Amino acid sequence: MNIQIFGKAKCFDTKKAERYFKERKIKYQLIDLPRFGMSKGELSSVKTAVGGLEALIDPKAKDAALIRYLAYDSAKEEKLLENPACFRTPIIRNGRQATVGYCPEIWKTWE
Repeated sequence: MNIQIFGKAKCFDTKKAERYFKERKIKYQLIDLPRFGMSKGELSSVKTAVGGLEALIDPKAKDAALIRYLAYDSAKEEKLLENPACFRTPIIRNGRQATVGYCPEIWKTWE
């Protein structure tokens, strides 16, 4: 397994996801989304795995309304990459598989 956790430092679900993998002694890489963001390739891979861009936008984020109401997906992607704080977290990647939010029932199938 090659686990990547994209999250925010103050996000409780990110901390719970970290704890989940630590308790099972599964190695993971933690990426601070607001600080480092996500590449276009990673975004494309995650978007395909979770079923679309809307699943990745945090409705509670300050600029989320601006992103949601853009006309084209390409414009939404650009804005989301510019404002990584608008991602819903945690985003957990395992190769081509990915989840958004705290989903231990899905992570169990990856073990």
